Amino acid sequence: MSEFNDINARGLVLVGCGRMGGAMLKGWLAQGLQAGAVTVIDPKLAPEWQDKGLRVNVPLPENPAVLVLAVKPQMMADALGELPDLEDTLVISVAAGTTISTFEAAFPGSPVIRVMPNTPAAIGKGISALIGNDGATAAHLDLAETLMSAVGRVVRLDNEAQMDAVTGLSGSGPAYVFHLIEALARAGEAQGLSADMALELARMTVAGAGALAVDADEDPAILRENVTSPGGTTAAGLKVLMDEETGLPPLIKRTVAAATERGRELGKGAK
Repeated sequence: MSEFNDINARGLVLVGCGRMGGAMLKGWLAQGLQAGAVTVIDPKLAPEWQDKGLRVNVPLPENPAVLVLAVKPQMMADALGELPDLEDTLVISVAAGTTISTFEAAFPGSPVIRVMPNTPAAIGKGISALIGNDGATAAHLDLAETLMSAVGRVVRLDNEAQMDAVTGLSGSGPAYVFHLIEALARAGEAQGLSADMALELARMTVAGAGALAVDADEDPAILRENVTSPGGTTAAGLKVLMDEETGLPPLIKRTVAAATERGRELGKGAK
């Protein structure tokens, strides 16, 4: 891709190559980023990345185009302490809870973009939200969007304060969906299905409904109504699920609120 020309010439540094870092790297290489242009800093780099032509745990290029920080929030301080000063490098962070101001303090004057992806990025089905500091130009934002598009869709936020809500919704959201699959499977078992069959039905129901929600040009409420016959089985189930006091809406609202608040705490340095 032509968007990678500057990166291929100057280099990209990836600090942390775990699940998320590895997913992004796989997507970038597939889209034309040259392996030799990538410096990976990760003392526990997985064997799958050895002998791929990457620059692994070596000194950073003098003036890399992009620095991507993909370490866990609790490891960020140590990672930043080991990095040299960067003058003309776009700094991108995918760490939850670590604010733009933290990176501005570590890299004064640098353009900084904070990104919140989610775990479906591992199969190219993620969703990422991004926001930049005052030093991030339209070109910087476009480049960040190109990089994150390698692992799924991208949205841009209006301000950094929205990032905690993104974390609570889409960042943590896959875990909520996985738990929904667990709950559906157990409910199926309770009604007489075998464990294996209930799990398969639950998995494919959630996966299929999710794919339909993405591909259909209709509001999810319309899709729900399309499979709900008056007085039928789905209506009976939804009467329980949509109860305004004990149903799913208030539960999900509390769930996302709790995760959002934890994101705010992390941003303030809470452990």
